[in-house]
Amino acid sequence: MTSTNLGSAFNRSIPPKQIKQEFKKKTDKDPDRYYATSVLKGEGFARKKCPKCSAYYWTNCDKETCGDPQCSGGFRFFDDKPAKHSYDYIKLWLKFSDMFKDSGYTPIKRYPVAARWRKDTDFVQASIYDFQPYVVSGEVEPPANPLVVPQLCLRFNDIDNVGITGAHYSCFVMIGQHAFMPPEKYNQTKYFQDIHTWLTKGLGLPKEEITYHEDCWAGGGNFGPSMEYFSRGLELGNQVYMSYEQTEAGARELKLKVLDMGMGHERNAWFSQGKSTSYETTFPTVVKKLKKISGISVNDSVMKKFLPYSSYLNADEAEDLDKVWRFISKQTRLEVSELRESVIPLSHLYSVAEHSRTLLVSSSDGALPSEVGGGYNLRVLYRRAMSFIDKYNWDIDFFGLCEEHAHYLKPIFPELSENLEDVKHILDYEKKKYKESKIRSRGMIERELSKSAHISDERLFTLYESHGVRPEEVAEVSCEMGKEIKVPDNFYAQLTERREAQKNNQEAQTKKEEVIEFKNLNLIPTKSLYFDDWKPRDFEATILGVNGNYVILDRTMFYPTSGGQLHDLGTINNLEVTDVFKQGNLIVHKLKNRSFKPGDKAKCHIDFERRKQLAQHHTATHILNGAAKKILGNHVWQAGAAKLLHKARLDITHFDNLTENQTKQIETLANEIVQEKVPVKKYFLPRSEAEQRFGFTLYQGGVVPGKELRIVEIVNFDTEACGGTHLNNTEEAGEIKITKTSKIQDGIIRIEFVAGNALKGKESESSGIIDEAAKLLECSPSQVPARSRELFEKWKYKVKKKRDVEIELNSTEESSGDILKETSEILKTQPEHIVKTVARFLKELRE
Repeated sequence: MTSTNLGSAFNRSIPPKQIKQEFKKKTDKDPDRYYATSVLKGEGFARKKCPKCSAYYWTNCDKETCGDPQCSGGFRFFDDKPAKHSYDYIKLWLKFSDMFKDSGYTPIKRYPVAARWRKDTDFVQASIYDFQPYVVSGEVEPPANPLVVPQLCLRFNDIDNVGITGAHYSCFVMIGQHAFMPPEKYNQTKYFQDIHTWLTKGLGLPKEEITYHEDCWAGGGNFGPSMEYFSRGLELGNQVYMSYEQTEAGARELKLKVLDMGMGHERNAWFSQGKSTSYETTFPTVVKKLKKISGISVNDSVMKKFLPYSSYLNADEAEDLDKVWRFISKQTRLEVSELRESVIPLSHLYSVAEHSRTLLVSSSDGALPSEVGGGYNLRVLYRRAMSFIDKYNWDIDFFGLCEEHAHYLKPIFPELSENLEDVKHILDYEKKKYKESKIRSRGMIERELSKSAHISDERLFTLYESHGVRPEEVAEVSCEMGKEIKVPDNFYAQLTERREAQKNNQEAQTKKEEVIEFKNLNLIPTKSLYFDDWKPRDFEATILGVNGNYVILDRTMFYPTSGGQLHDLGTINNLEVTDVFKQGNLIVHKLKNRSFKPGDKAKCHIDFERRKQLAQHHTATHILNGAAKKILGNHVWQAGAAKLLHKARLDITHFDNLTENQTKQIETLANEIVQEKVPVKKYFLPRSEAEQRFGFTLYQGGVVPGKELRIVEIVNFDTEACGGTHLNNTEEAGEIKITKTSKIQDGIIRIEFVAGNALKGKESESSGIIDEAAKLLECSPSQVPARSRELFEKWKYKVKKKRDVEIELNSTEESSGDILKETSEILKTQPEHIVKTVARFLKELRE
């Protein structure tokens, strides 16, 4: 196999689908150039063309069609399984990883399903996602090379197929076989030979039972050949050889070639055992438990006839599922009604098993069900499972299923058992929300059906997206009312597509930031001086670029606005700096006046008190985030932050509003860390080393680019990748005070707080508010809460009930707690509005 000049037909403007089509023409004509045909020929395989789909395939016997189930007659491995060896779900990975370790690969632990190291996706959808973009681009070293990984993945385009086809999942393990090599070290022949050895020796398949299917892959500006492998109608895996990139001039060989092999763990275990559905082999203990609870009696004779054709019921590919059911009926010689009565309830039971594992994995990894972002699909899955449980009145403990999954998977994924307490809290909240939604939904459906006997597909989508009304509920209620509503077979797939389209549209409308141009200059990246120590305030530099009021220095201590932290202020040669921001690898300083030219020397000074306050708020943000995770659970992640001068805020992922006790616990723990004088270490590490040492909780502030990460470590408490200015010791943060908590969107809680010098200003402001209120209420500051309560009660009695009341206020009860907070809660207003509210109540009481 050698590279080839593919020419300008593969330039950057050509879409992936067209690239694949054009490249396929090349591989069809010259397979020896693009595939490991020497291995195939040496093993006695011959190349053929499928008469049904026209694809080229390789076989060791006289197969007349390719291995695709649509061409070869569905799944055909149940009665007489071809695999010599049989593995349960756990042992399959252990055997695979042992074999590949002996062949020079390093088995590594899975990555979290929440892909927080990437900007372009919420969840990992394939094992290669673990290594994009930085490893694949060559910017960062992989954790091992070559490697294999049992990567849990989430995909939501097949929700409608889960349970029914016997092979589809929303959460599955993709066994990845990966290598990232320069062309001279890239050994496609060996990579293919290794997977062939797995099929023949690992699974124990005779060569005549294997079919290799030539294909191509394109996406993300890269493309290459691929080889799928089938047996008895089931695709077991697929090797993609990413070899070329699309450039303006056309295709160019990648500097780093990538092996991207994805193999279905569930499919391989299923295939090796030859059982009825993959759900039986993937969830053996859970399915056994569910069958016992539900009392479902499996009609073995019907299922035996149905299963070879179950793959035909793919809602994404079949244009008319009713027609497919009739086709299966004809093939099995069973009535459609008999088929559906046997298959549908069992498929719903399998869906409950599958969805419970998905929620276990996602919740354990800190991805919460919600109405926004990727959490939307998780809530869809939970409510779909609960709707099946309700439909059949099954007495199923959903969290109990999660516990059973975690116990079974412990040999491969022990972390799932460690996070069960968090998972329980999340699912308890989801159950409460589901019940509330169900009560609301019924009334809404009845009103819809009273207006019209028909509900359009578009209206069904609107009812779900805007009000959480599930299509199953609509069908159920309509049936009770003597009406029939047809729900699209691929409803959830369409729902996922609609959400993705909305997201892409929103991203397209995002305005680009203004770019300041510095023409005809060979600028070097600005050296940042603020990483090591926040305290220096004076430095010297050379001016490299000038554009009006904008200046670039060769080195700077000025922190640019980024990571939610405000920029520094100060002077350059006694001229006031009004703004500092990043532009690529440059730091741009905006001045109030201009009088510089390139080459000038600059004496610079930082506003130290501002820098100190911002550093206090930034380090306090890390302290509070660590405290929230320890008090609330490991599902807590930073979802946003702002470190301003007079106040700061931290947004965290959490399913419910914080209670007063939880807020107090977080604040208390945060201040204990301050008082313990914990060192705050700052240093740089290669990305791969940092991820291996600290895991992916590093990415609390979102995606951090670059092959090196700047680590901010509050020793034995919190470690994050962060570029902000940070204190050297937690004691320097001063006291931390939480001023307010609120739920800003589903699954996101905002914690507003002040720290350090800003707290003194807040206390002074609070004191002023209470003093002013005390004057109006004619009492001492400590008596303000009680007298405010007296005023509020009398105001309600007169204004609301229109009755006479004694105007004089007499309460002398004193408070020793947080007077501002107490008064704010009594008057049901924000602290800053207390004086205005008291004045209004007094005025209306006296009128």
